[in-house]
Amino acid sequence: MLEILQDILIILLAGYMTWDNGSGVQVIGAWPACTGFVMGLITGDWNTSLVIGGTLQLMSLGVTALGGASIPEYGVATIVSIFIATRTGVSTGEAVAVGLPVGMLTLQLDVFVKYVNTFFAHWEQKLLHEKKFSQMQGAYILSVFIWSLKYVIPVTAVVIFGAPLVNLVTKAIPTWFTTGLEVAGNMLPVLGVGLLLHYMPVKKHLSFLIAGFVLTAYLNLPILGVALLGAAAGYIIYRNETEKTKNASYCLVNDMEGDDFDE
Repeated sequence: MLEILQDILIILLAGYMTWDNGSGVQVIGAWPACTGFVMGLITGDWNTSLVIGGTLQLMSLGVTALGGASIPEYGVATIVSIFIATRTGVSTGEAVAVGLPVGMLTLQLDVFVKYVNTFFAHWEQKLLHEKKFSQMQGAYILSVFIWSLKYVIPVTAVVIFGAPLVNLVTKAIPTWFTTGLEVAGNMLPVLGVGLLLHYMPVKKHLSFLIAGFVLTAYLNLPILGVALLGAAAGYIIYRNETEKTKNASYCLVNDMEGDDFDE
């Protein structure tokens, strides 16, 4: 009975992500770290949920849906990976390696629901011009339901068929292959960090990157301590840049006033 309740809550979480990710008032925002926290509440396995959520959060860094582009739904991948890990007992690396392709599948579903909702957008616009506001609201709610299918369908399929299927597959495949999946799953966060560094001004702040590496790799400082030091450094940089802007504005005003006085 407990597993059935968990299954229902997991499917509801997938459906809620639709509203949360598009309402403008985000609580978890489909971010893997936040989704992993909620999955920890549902499954009771905090360690597995947070490790997988943090791993997929690192993988998703630097990946953004700009201009309506379709990207993998890492929130869905987080739900599926945690479900597989907690129900089958496979390692987090194997679970991520299984869950990530499900997140990739949402790329195709995203394109499909966007095509379908284009019809609803034109329908809602027509109802708006006709001042049929209640019908327009109903059409909007229906479009949200259709949008949620790209989250709900994969998660529901995994909840219903996933655990027995994964157990069967993991018993059938050789150990060397599952070890390879685990190694690949552990390497993928590095790719996410690499993507993030590609878009960041690394050359400008290289000293901070080196300091953070030394603190974690050589001094074994916990990640929270490194994050707090990073926040402090960021605040100092922000204050310095703000002062520079104020001084530049002040000098510009003085120059303009001096020019007027000279005339």
